[in-house]
Amino acid sequence: MNVKLLRFAPGLFLCAGISGIAYFLQALEEFYLDHVYLEALVIAIILGVIVRTAWAPGDRWESGIRFSGKFLLEVAVVLLGAALSFGTVMALGPQTLLGIVLVVMLTIVFSYACSRLLGLSKRMSILVACGNSICGNSAIAAVAPVVGAEGREVASSIAFTAVFGVLIVLLLPLIIPLLNLTFTQYGVLVGLTVYAVPQVLAATMPVNLLANQIGTVVKLVRVLMLGPVTIVLSLLTSRGAFCASPEELLWERHGMKKRSRLAVISQCVPWFIIGFVLMAIARSADLIPQSFIGPTNEVAKVLTTISMAALGLGVDFRSVAKAGPRLTAAVGLSLLFLTAISLFLIHLFAIG
Repeated sequence: MNVKLLRFAPGLFLCAGISGIAYFLQALEEFYLDHVYLEALVIAIILGVIVRTAWAPGDRWESGIRFSGKFLLEVAVVLLGAALSFGTVMALGPQTLLGIVLVVMLTIVFSYACSRLLGLSKRMSILVACGNSICGNSAIAAVAPVVGAEGREVASSIAFTAVFGVLIVLLLPLIIPLLNLTFTQYGVLVGLTVYAVPQVLAATMPVNLLANQIGTVVKLVRVLMLGPVTIVLSLLTSRGAFCASPEELLWERHGMKKRSRLAVISQCVPWFIIGFVLMAIARSADLIPQSFIGPTNEVAKVLTTISMAALGLGVDFRSVAKAGPRLTAAVGLSLLFLTAISLFLIHLFAIG
């Protein structure tokens, strides 16, 4: 057992070192700019890509990098469920809840169709659709293992999503006077469109406390959609190749192995998604103390940042650059659609 753990050490320490530098750069950003516009996990991807461009890690590093990019990421997804309370969700009211679900589902469909029309792969299209519709980086990270996305696909979609995430945080406050939005309406708009909870804070805190509170709750409901969407997605893709690893496909292709029903279910409904839902249920039942939430979220962020460093280390920058224009168009059009449908919902249900 110790020998196996030692195999992971070089790659794991490399990813942890890159994430440590990313957190240091984020701290500098916050100190000099007063806001975090580029989160540590995005910086970790960028640093990982830079390292990979200058130096290709050998076999000694690979097992630890794979461990960091897969298992640590799955643990982080489970921990994210501890922050979700169904009681807080129900306080929004049935109309708003229904509207959030509709926005998420319509945006997923539009984003996927748009991405496919622009020539992106099925896996990349799913990542873009879920990232734009639910919660950006976290959704991409959660969906990636389910659909069997490659490291370069995950890193590319997160990198481009992050750029647009920063832009929308900067541009959203300008919409308030243009559309004469109330603070309640603005909070709902931010919660429906901004990717990450920290970005919700950045977009609402300078505006109004009420907008901040509403935006945060709406955002958490969108995050709550991650579990059901991922489960449905895994079941829908179970008939194709998305749920199987390359090794399993190779075995099946040559008739050397037949997966059991239990193996198919466990592959297509991964353990970390079940863990995510169970953690949310435990939080709703007050089985998880409030004092546990903050440290859990911090651990999840650190693990995710380490995983993003690992994904960056697996990216060939030249292949990412080739997909740049198409991916930029897909993310941009998806974000425009998300903003438009969110504004339509606010006026349709007379919110605020």
